[in-house]
Amino acid sequence: MPLRTESECPEGNPEGLKLLRDSLKKVQISTNSPTDASHVFVVFGASGDLARKKIYPTLWALYRDSLVPKGTQIFGYARSKLSVSQLREKCVGTVKAKEGEEDLLEQFWAANHYVAGSYDTQRDFELLNQEMVAAERGHANRLFYLALPPSVFKPVTSMLKAACMSPTGWTRVIVEKPFGKDSASSADLSDHLKKLFSEEQLYRIDHYLGKEMVQNLISLRFGNMIFGPTWNRDSIASVTITFKEPFGTQGRGGYFDEFGIIRDVMQNHLLQILCLAAMEKPVTTSPDDIRDEKVKVLKAIPSLSLSSCVLGQYCGDPDSEDPDARLGYLEDPTVPEGSSCPTFAAAVLKINNERWDGVPFMLKCGKALNERKAEVRIQYKDVPGDIFNGGTVRNELVIRVQPNESVYVKVMTKTPGMSFNLQETELDLTYKSRYREARLPEAYERLILDVFVGSQMHFVRSDELAEAWRIFTPLLHTIEKDKPQPIKYKYGSRGPPEADTLALQNNFAYTGRYKWIAPVHSPEN
Repeated sequence: MPLRTESECPEGNPEGLKLLRDSLKKVQISTNSPTDASHVFVVFGASGDLARKKIYPTLWALYRDSLVPKGTQIFGYARSKLSVSQLREKCVGTVKAKEGEEDLLEQFWAANHYVAGSYDTQRDFELLNQEMVAAERGHANRLFYLALPPSVFKPVTSMLKAACMSPTGWTRVIVEKPFGKDSASSADLSDHLKKLFSEEQLYRIDHYLGKEMVQNLISLRFGNMIFGPTWNRDSIASVTITFKEPFGTQGRGGYFDEFGIIRDVMQNHLLQILCLAAMEKPVTTSPDDIRDEKVKVLKAIPSLSLSSCVLGQYCGDPDSEDPDARLGYLEDPTVPEGSSCPTFAAAVLKINNERWDGVPFMLKCGKALNERKAEVRIQYKDVPGDIFNGGTVRNELVIRVQPNESVYVKVMTKTPGMSFNLQETELDLTYKSRYREARLPEAYERLILDVFVGSQMHFVRSDELAEAWRIFTPLLHTIEKDKPQPIKYKYGSRGPPEADTLALQNNFAYTGRYKWIAPVHSPEN
């Protein structure tokens, strides 16, 4: 999974944290857990990059802001023989205290423990269990985070089930993607987990489902008459869901080459966003009602073929001042020589149901592009009976996921003056306009809080996963078997021009006349 820099992980402030605490009370799933229950959070793979860059900083942020249950104890487990002080030293660049938080940071590390052991020896897991029991009191709840490579998911979960389940409280297991590499491997993993845990105990994490704007899709669609009646094939021409990164593999090409951009981003993050944009109205906002509707949408999508896709691979820009940009994907020393792994993909999906018949959904994602951006762009059809001599362009509803979280509608208005000259402008529905002082914690924090309160709304269910792999597996197998050569595109460009042609062929009209600028909001109205 792509790891983001610290600057991309905003901290919550008092107003944002108050909003979060108030909302937590509403999503708390009722359990038999007493209010004074003890909680243990175990990080498997504690010595790895994901733990250092994401999990421990997230746990520190939750601890600092008093969002985890009081007295929560944190256990790191990995094969590396480390002490807590050595683990702390590894995290010194990512787990930081601001001025005045030094004592809190000391308390956080005092609540940490570390156990070294193998991933396939039951005796080591029994020792971990003994350490947890020593730190628990009374009713004990346990949460396990598998920050591990997929190759050890099976032995670790088997050992966990055999030796580490809570005897008195709940046990919940967070599984990191990738959830397999295709339909067969995903089904194999799902069958394995199903034998060990109930669906209520499993939390398959996709951090994009923790992003505020992604979650806001449901509210926008089903809480507003202005959007609901036009959200269908009668009014919408096309839907484009985009994920762009302005950097390459940054030395992680060996890992990336094993999975590729389709598995890394499109099959999970973008498809999940598509589900929320396209699903029917759920009966309630309960997790299972929402996930039921997501599965129905996925079932209506035929599997992808290569003819519906454009694949690209970035090459270096010799004229760039950035040394990274001068290197192409194949010049990353960790990438196999002559690899045809795509670093860019555009694919058109169709949904065969009454609402969306004939409306193309285009998913686009790539590395080493011209900007960092993730967004959903709903483009409406042309206005019938044009009286402005071709001066109108299509309306668009844009949900910007990152950066500058925002929602805006592109509309036509008259320019000042005597004539009916038209120009594009926007209705700004940006979050910062309403919650100016509120900074909500980032996606990982909110998803881990979801697990503590028992809400699975923003996690992937096994039947969702099976349908997602059904859609993409034929395409992935074709790519692996035939090894089609991806189209080269220059580092820092928009990607292959053929992707623009694919969009044009699928009812997306690009004018290039208008560029949205993130609004700067003054503290006063």
